Amino acid sequence: MAKQKIVLAYSGGLDTSIILKWLKETYDAEIIAFTADIGQKEELDGLEEKALNTGASKVYIDDLREEFARDFIYPMFQSGALYEGQYLLGTSIARPLIAKRMVEIARAEGATAIAHGATGKGNDQIRFELTAAALTPEIEVIAPWRLEQFREQFPGRAEMIAYAEKHGIPVTASAAKPYSMDRNLLHISYESGVLEDPWFDASAPENKDMYLLSVDPEDAPDQAEYVDLEFEQGNCVAVNGERMIPLQVMEKLNELGGKHGIGRVDMVENRFVGMKSRGVYETPGGAILFSAHRKMESLTMDREVMHLRDSLISRYSSLVYNGFWFAPERLALQALVSESQKNVSGTVRLKLYKGNVIAAGVKSPVSLYNPHIATMEADPTQAYNQGDATGFIRLNALRLRVASGVEQNAAK
Repeated sequence: MAKQKIVLAYSGGLDTSIILKWLKETYDAEIIAFTADIGQKEELDGLEEKALNTGASKVYIDDLREEFARDFIYPMFQSGALYEGQYLLGTSIARPLIAKRMVEIARAEGATAIAHGATGKGNDQIRFELTAAALTPEIEVIAPWRLEQFREQFPGRAEMIAYAEKHGIPVTASAAKPYSMDRNLLHISYESGVLEDPWFDASAPENKDMYLLSVDPEDAPDQAEYVDLEFEQGNCVAVNGERMIPLQVMEKLNELGGKHGIGRVDMVENRFVGMKSRGVYETPGGAILFSAHRKMESLTMDREVMHLRDSLISRYSSLVYNGFWFAPERLALQALVSESQKNVSGTVRLKLYKGNVIAAGVKSPVSLYNPHIATMEADPTQAYNQGDATGFIRLNALRLRVASGVEQNAAK
């Protein structure tokens, strides 16, 4: 009788290395390790060999970087998504892509379950499992950190390291790291450890080595750098006149943003499970793209369309953060967003300087800005009669006058 097959989301770190071995022993199963290449770079070195040596029967390391940029990052940025006014959702938007590929592999391999190393306190467990439910509802999900049997065996890091040593699993975590990190094409997140104290200053000089994508703004070049971003229907298609696919755009903007110390965020956020958590983020390219896209919209998007879309930003951001990327309501919102972007085309010029993204010009062949109408000088087109504003103001003030009169009479 063939063994059960389980597809494991595998990073090669301490947790998933232990989980791979534990799943194989506990379920007497064949473990297929899956790693999504979404921009981790050197973190992927040696993963296949390590997974096989730890007990995986097969290893997938799939390059999903372009799909990530094109089908996840770009549509999200069209929406103007910004969770709780600060977070550009770098980790959140990666999880549905990883889970999507996991269930595809599970179907191809005839696996009956997928597994992940997300803890029962975080958001990632929800993102993985809501995606699986939306795409492959019949598949079983194994979350070891939510199983009492697993937690009893591994109450802390020391027990996990001892287990690794006993089974010859190579791990770099011989002592507790001061923080944990997660990297992809859009950002790096840092959390846990010393960062659990919200009074801890992650920007202090002694903590400079933590950051991998960007220089300290204080150490950034003293000379500003200009960059031109060209948009077509809400998507950046060229940087400094060079046409690029979404992956290339993100890589180029990460390089420019990192050089100038752009895109650092330190915040306490509200997790979907109910607790607050502190996270530090580096999103250099994303911060530039977000700013440029908004600038392009300001020139080309109809006012009421913009205000309608903006009223949905919080809702859209929460859907991404909470793991509902493949939910029907997110898809419905995306249809509205796509419609709103039809005329968001043109060129934005930005100035990058010591952590700042400064607007330096915007132009578009479909600009809604008419200098003849907006001018404070005489309007040569006669398109706007200032005298019309008298009646406009009077009608809008009517309800205010009525309400004020009622309140004054009631006070007598």
